[in-house]
Amino acid sequence: MRTSIAFASCPFFSRLAFGLVLVVLLSACEHPWQKTKENRKGGREMKTVVLVHGYSKDSRDMQTLAGYLDAAGYRAVVVDLPLTFDHVEDAAKVFARQIEDILADIPDDQTIAMVGHSTGGLVIRYFLAHFEQCRRVEHAVLIATPNRGSTLAGMAGDISDLLLETFATLDSLRPEKIPALSLDDPEETKIGAIAGSKGNLVLGKLLEKKNDGRVEVHSVYYDGLDDFAVVPFNHHEIHHETETAELVVRFIETGRF
Repeated sequence: MRTSIAFASCPFFSRLAFGLVLVVLLSACEHPWQKTKENRKGGREMKTVVLVHGYSKDSRDMQTLAGYLDAAGYRAVVVDLPLTFDHVEDAAKVFARQIEDILADIPDDQTIAMVGHSTGGLVIRYFLAHFEQCRRVEHAVLIATPNRGSTLAGMAGDISDLLLETFATLDSLRPEKIPALSLDDPEETKIGAIAGSKGNLVLGKLLEKKNDGRVEVHSVYYDGLDDFAVVPFNHHEIHHETETAELVVRFIETGRF
C-alpha cells in the first residue's frame, strides 16, 4: 500500500517540525568511545579489521561486532568519525588519516579488512575509490549501507533545505547525491554487502519497498558486489547479531558469504 504525506498542504513550521522529528528518529547520538585491541595467538600477528559506525553514532555502536571479531582471532579496531554534521567526503578524509596511523602499526606486506554499518559503508567505499591506501584493503563488508542512497534522507531534503545544511551527512545520503561521490570499487578489494529485511522501525513505515526500518534492501545491493546476503534484522540490530558477525568472518576468510 502506498504511503503518502501531503507536505504541500502543511504550514512551513509544521513541515519543519516533522522534519526535525524525522532527523531525531534517524539519529541516536552517543558520546565517543574508542576500543582498539590487538590479539596475538601462537605468536602470529592477527589480521586487522577496521570497523566504521553509521550516521549519528560513534565507535561504541560497533563494540558488539568488535568483540566477536576479537574472539574469532582478529585485531578489531573501531574509529570515531564526524557522521552527523559533516558530508561523507569530509568524514572520509578524517578516516583516511586514521587508516594511515593504523597501517603504520602493521607490516607493509599485511593487508587489512574493513566493515561498515550504514553510512560507515559509504565512507569505506569513498576511501577505497579515492585514497591510495586502498591497495592494502583485501576485503570490505557493507552492512545495511544505502549504496543507492536513502529514501528517508531524500524526504528530509523535501521538507527543508535547512535540515540538510545542518545535518550535512543526511545531505550526502540523498539518492541524487550518491553519483557525485564517484564510488568506483578497486579490483584489489573484494566487497560484500548485507541487507536487513525486518522493517519494524517507525520510519520504515514510510518506505514502500522491503527495508530494515531505515534502508531499503534494493538500495544496499549494487552491481559489482562480490556477494550479497539478506538477514531478518532491522537497522538498529543487524550489526549486533551473531548471524551477521558469522557472515562477516566468512567473507573476510573466503570472499563469499
